[in-house]
Amino acid sequence: MKTVFRTRLLTGTAMAAVAALVVYGCSDFLNKAATPEGTLDQGTLSTEFGVEGSLIAAYRQLDCTGISGAWGCAVSNWAFGSVPSDDAYEGSEANDQPPVEALELYHWATPDAQSYLNDKWTSLYEGISRANATLRLAKTVQANGGISAAKARQIMGEAIFLRAHYHFEAWRFWGNVPYYREDDTDFRKANEPSAQVVTDLLKDLDSAIAMLPATPRNGDKGRATSWTAKAYKGRVQVYASQWPAALATLQDVHKNGPYKLETSFDHVWTGFAQWENGPETIFAYQASANDGEPNGQNSNFGDRLNFPHSGSPFGCCGFHQPSQNLVNYYQVDANGLPLALSAPNTWNVDDENYSAANPTIRARAMDPRLDWTVGRDSVPFKDWGIHTKEWIRQASHGGPYSPKKNVHEQASGAQSNVGWTNAQTNSDNVHIFRYADLMLMLAEAEVEAGSLDAAQALVDTVRMRAGKTAQGCGWTSSNGVETIWPQCDGDARIAVPINDPSITWATYNVGLYSAQGLWTSKAVAREAVRAERRLELAMEGQRFFDLRRYGNTYAAATLNGYFNGVGGGKEITRRPQFTAVEPFTARHQLYPIPTQQINLSIVGGASRLKQNDGW
Repeated sequence: MKTVFRTRLLTGTAMAAVAALVVYGCSDFLNKAATPEGTLDQGTLSTEFGVEGSLIAAYRQLDCTGISGAWGCAVSNWAFGSVPSDDAYEGSEANDQPPVEALELYHWATPDAQSYLNDKWTSLYEGISRANATLRLAKTVQANGGISAAKARQIMGEAIFLRAHYHFEAWRFWGNVPYYREDDTDFRKANEPSAQVVTDLLKDLDSAIAMLPATPRNGDKGRATSWTAKAYKGRVQVYASQWPAALATLQDVHKNGPYKLETSFDHVWTGFAQWENGPETIFAYQASANDGEPNGQNSNFGDRLNFPHSGSPFGCCGFHQPSQNLVNYYQVDANGLPLALSAPNTWNVDDENYSAANPTIRARAMDPRLDWTVGRDSVPFKDWGIHTKEWIRQASHGGPYSPKKNVHEQASGAQSNVGWTNAQTNSDNVHIFRYADLMLMLAEAEVEAGSLDAAQALVDTVRMRAGKTAQGCGWTSSNGVETIWPQCDGDARIAVPINDPSITWATYNVGLYSAQGLWTSKAVAREAVRAERRLELAMEGQRFFDLRRYGNTYAAATLNGYFNGVGGGKEITRRPQFTAVEPFTARHQLYPIPTQQINLSIVGGASRLKQNDGW
């Protein structure tokens, strides 16, 4: 899809957004709007087709729009939500993509970090501009009789939802941000206080809930519905610590909404078309490959760096590598529950590579989500063969592990056939919000309400799903998995039961909290839910934002402990770059607003945008 990208804030207009209309479709309903290459004229804009195209441009802005090297706009937020947390390292090698290392080390005021932050700000406000352009155009075309009132209302509901999403992302990055509506004409607008942004978000989401149908418009999966907006409202309420309201909203979605967990964890992040937009998907970026766009830019563009490096089947680039702390966190105790909770002083002692070639590692009881999340040596990597040290770009900098959720299966047909290093480009949808995430947020709300049994049941339901399947052999005639594990010869299953006899590279165990009677207080239950969120959502760009919303004291203890010593291990001795890490303090509760945007907001010699405290 061709788009217009603005290097400056807030230059979007109705024409600018619609000029970004599709030349090549993205996927699902977005494909249906594909048009011959060229520029739309005013007559086309003033039609229902033009309104639909403007809306598609607003959806397309969810991920990077082909800005070469601008990985800061990735919809997954890997550089902002995973790398600055205890989940992931920058990866790759020292001196490649310096902005990511600056984010990892909390040097957020540096020009390097500012470049990524500015990419994100610009991308989000371009999305807001496109959503508002759609609202203006829909009203104009309806007034001229070019679209029915009913259809215009639903299109506007989707646009308002997208506007809320983009503002929510800006809010959880920067807190105090300007909120733009379709009738704004002065685009050098002052920040709103954080609390007012929340009020505006909820107002927009309530409007979207009222305007949207309960099922995707035209049957097109990927479109926002009233349930999408209601689920998102609950998410905002959790982030704002509006616990009674969040409880009511999320209970409604849980009891009455259309969502449910996938039957197997491998169906969540996948390139197989039969599991795309499954029952767990609340809202996802609809990635697309091999759709006519010659450079693969409708695919997982923002995450294309995050594949194993040149010794692997993918060729590049080795970023966003799982941390040793995260791998250690997947250990379980004799009851199959997180070792980090039952052995808080020793769970993080190991510094060694969790290679399955080591019999001690093979015998260690682990949560099977480890091997759906992390590529580690001597373990099958989906159906691509055995992960080896040759897949790692620079182990001293990024560790011995590879990200795995974002990687397509070889048999899925999701890989792009075009573009730079096409093997790292695919049509795997990128989850922005999924049902397991919602269930665990609901569990948090139940804990805060004192309903510990209800919270425990939600967590145990997520854990039961986790315990169903694990990484299987994934054999193909050419991937050589049988040379390491002879029992795999001819066994093409990517997912198998966790106790399947073919698994000799690991020992898996998932226990339930209800069997142990451990949730004796809010504090214990709260920590268990937080642990489950890390295990379930690791490497999905959520962890850092979770830690910050738990409060500065909790975030500082966790992240400074991550670097300097928690559970018997510290990253400052595991990766040399962390000798230069800045301590997490109160100012890191919000990212600094990009200086470029503050400068662009100057009116009469004074900037309307005000920088966040401490920056």
